[in-house]
Amino acid sequence: MILCIAVTAGFENKRQIGNAYGTAVVLVMLVTTLLMVLIMILVWRCHWILVLLFTGLSLVVECAYLFAVLFKVNQGGWVPLVIAGAFLIIMYIWHYGTVKRYEFEMHSKVSMAWILGLGPSLGLVRVPGIGLVYTELASGVPHIFSHFITNLPAIHSVVVFVCVKYLPVYTVPEEERFLVKRIGPKNFHIFRCVARYGYKDLHKKDDDFEKKLFDNLFLFVRLEAMMEGCSDSDEYSIYGQQTQQSREALLDNNGNTTYSNMDLTITSVDSIVPVKSPIHVNNTVRSSGQVSSQTESAELEFLNSCRDAGVVHIMGNTVVMARRGSRFYKRIAIDYVYAFLRKICRENSVIFNVPHESLLNVGQVFFV
Repeated sequence: MILCIAVTAGFENKRQIGNAYGTAVVLVMLVTTLLMVLIMILVWRCHWILVLLFTGLSLVVECAYLFAVLFKVNQGGWVPLVIAGAFLIIMYIWHYGTVKRYEFEMHSKVSMAWILGLGPSLGLVRVPGIGLVYTELASGVPHIFSHFITNLPAIHSVVVFVCVKYLPVYTVPEEERFLVKRIGPKNFHIFRCVARYGYKDLHKKDDDFEKKLFDNLFLFVRLEAMMEGCSDSDEYSIYGQQTQQSREALLDNNGNTTYSNMDLTITSVDSIVPVKSPIHVNNTVRSSGQVSSQTESAELEFLNSCRDAGVVHIMGNTVVMARRGSRFYKRIAIDYVYAFLRKICRENSVIFNVPHESLLNVGQVFFV
């Protein structure tokens, strides 16, 4: 509103406002046509003759308008170009800082060999409770976890790495939102959960995000115990190293992960991959079902007791700063503009309604 009032008051007459408006409209038309060409080529797979025909007819009209408004840039048409340039700079700074922060987390993530070398206790005291470690990495152990256990002598009995991903789709069905897998042996009690959202999914509907996460975690444990009782160790994998043949056995034509001839849905292709028929599964379950059932009940009881002991949400707070000796424009962009954008941006703790008494921020500084 303030910008519209400033533009209206700053121009001397309505003709200059019309020139500014015309420049904006023509540029929007041109960009829309170019994006439409990409849709026709990549999505609709149209014939190249049809694409050339559409592009030629559209550009003939729009380029005529574009050349007309170029002569009026100095008569008010510069305003939308300046505004667009300002927003472009802001978006570029945000993108640059976000990419650098993600690259830092990718390059500094901890290897699984390091985690496995620590043993079931991770070299620390395992206290009752569940720790939800939020990270942007869908694989590997984030650096904030190693930073956390390096500075504190204890970690929770159950650790779940939570990764929130935003997919370029309209919405993600509830039954496909969470992907769960286990990290390391069972006695480590470390899991990974990837929560996927589409661009139209509203987070305010996920007030029970924690409850849904644990429901999918318990479902994964049940399915894992079921598969342990019906398959040999060389026929399935619970650590994301399954064969391509077993992967294809679970994927239908739409790419959904489902059992064949069974009314069950597996949460993650990387978690458990069965390859036996339902008849063989039933026969094997009868022979070894008691052991797997006891293991399942024991772990579910352990998870419930840890959940009752308390849940702590551990989030990383990576501060991006410009290196010493950087140029002044880089220091302004990173230390002030990007820092301000991060400050006004909503965090996961706000999106998922994390209580303040259950929130633990792990701070670290990264220089670019």
